[in-house]
Amino acid sequence: MGFRASKILLPKSLGLGLLLLSLLQASFLQAKAQIEGVRLWRAPDHTRVVFDLSAPLEHKLFSLENPHRLVLDMESAANQFALADIDLSKTPIRRIRSGARDKHDLRVVLDLNEAVKPRSFLLKSHGDKPDRLVLDLFDKNLRTEKKLEQSQPSQKRDIIIAVDAGHGGEDPGAIGPGRLREKSVVMAISKELVRQINQVKGYKGKLVRTGDYYIGLRKRRNIARDMRADLFISVHADAFKHPSASGASVFALSRRGATSETARFLARKENEADLIGGVGGVSLEDKDEVLAGVLVDLSMTASLSSSLQVGDKVLQSMGKIAKLHKRRVEQAGFAVLKSPDVPSILVETGFISNPKEAKNLGSSRYRKKMASQIFKGVRAYFDDKPPIGTYLAWVKNGKQNGRSKEYIIARGDTLSGIALEYNTSVAAIKKANKLSNSRIRVGQRLKIPTS
Repeated sequence: MGFRASKILLPKSLGLGLLLLSLLQASFLQAKAQIEGVRLWRAPDHTRVVFDLSAPLEHKLFSLENPHRLVLDMESAANQFALADIDLSKTPIRRIRSGARDKHDLRVVLDLNEAVKPRSFLLKSHGDKPDRLVLDLFDKNLRTEKKLEQSQPSQKRDIIIAVDAGHGGEDPGAIGPGRLREKSVVMAISKELVRQINQVKGYKGKLVRTGDYYIGLRKRRNIARDMRADLFISVHADAFKHPSASGASVFALSRRGATSETARFLARKENEADLIGGVGGVSLEDKDEVLAGVLVDLSMTASLSSSLQVGDKVLQSMGKIAKLHKRRVEQAGFAVLKSPDVPSILVETGFISNPKEAKNLGSSRYRKKMASQIFKGVRAYFDDKPPIGTYLAWVKNGKQNGRSKEYIIARGDTLSGIALEYNTSVAAIKKANKLSNSRIRVGQRLKIPTS
C-alpha cells in the first residue's frame, strides 16, 4: 500500500500572520545599528573614544602608517553623529572622518599626529547606558618618571596617602538632586584632602585619578601600590534605593560577606563601575595586562587589621560633622580595596540620593570640612602607629633621650629593619628585650638600646 503526499491547508489568518512575521524579520535584518553619540576622554596615559550604539555590532580595528591612522570598521552600521564636532585638543588624534564601506558597513578613520597602541572592546547596555564601542589609544612614547621615594628610600620619608576619587569619565557615579554628579563631588573632596595632607610635614598626598577620566578598579589599587602608598582611601558619595537613607560610612574589605544590606548593596554597585566606565580587551597588542591583579588573594591579615583600625579613626572623626550611617567600620567585597599589602578604606561621605546630604555635598565649604575630618582621622592613626623609616616614626621614637628608647611594632616591621634604623644590632635588641627568636607582632613594645 502506498502513501500519497497531500497539501496542508492553513487558515487564512495564520498564513497572513506568518507572512507579516517574515516581513518583520527581513526588515530587522536590514536595519543598521546607529552611532547615536560620540564622547572623548583624555587620561594621563591614553585617550578614550566612546561610540554610543543603538544595537550591538561586530567591528574590526587595524592601524596604518605613513601617515599614522587607525581604521575602525563596523558591520551594518550607520553614522548619525557629527564626528567633526568633537574636541580633539590635547589628544594624538588630528581628525576623525567616516564613510560607507561595501554599502552596508561603516568605516571610521582616525588621522593621528603620532603612533599609539590601540585597544577596542564592546560594552553591553547596562542601566541607563546603551551598547557602546570603546576605543582606547595608549600613548606609545609615554615617559615614566622615577619617583624619589621608590628608588632612594629615605630614613625619614613621608607617609604616602593615595587618594582615589571614585568613578570619572564615562562613569558619572550616582546622580543626586539637580543632576549633582558623584564623580564631581568626590573629585573636589579628594583634591582638598590631598591639599591638606601636603601641608603637614611628614605626609605626602597623591591623587590616583587626576582628571575626569575612568580608571579600572584593579588599576586604581595598583596605582596606589606603585606609589608605595602607606594608605589607600577611595572617596565616594553614593546613592541608595531609598532617598531617606543617610549618613557617612567607612568600609574595609570583607573576605567573607557584607556586614549589612547597605554594605552589600553599595559594594555590588561600586563593583559594577567597570561595566559602566569600561574595562575590556580586544587589543592589537599582547594581552598580558589581563593578568594584572591576579595575585590579589594573597594573605591580607595584617593589611585588613590596619584598614579596620585606620577606618575606625576616620569614621569617628567624620562623626563630628556628619551623621553616621553606622557607628562602626563596615565590611563588604569592594574590588577596589583588594590590595594585598596596602591598608585600604572606602569612605562614603554621604548619600547623594538624600536631598539634605546632597545639598551639603554640593557646598565647597562642607566638602572642605569633610576632607579635614578624614585627614584628622588618618593623622590620629599614624601619630600612634607611624611606619618605620618615616619622619613621624623618627619624631615619635628617635628624639627620646636616655640609654634606651621604646619602639611600638607597626605593620611591616622587622628586627633587622629596626636595628638599621637605630644604628644597633638585632642581637642587642633581642638581648635588651629577652627575645629567644626574631618573631615580633604588631603593637608589641620593644626597648631599643642606643649605640
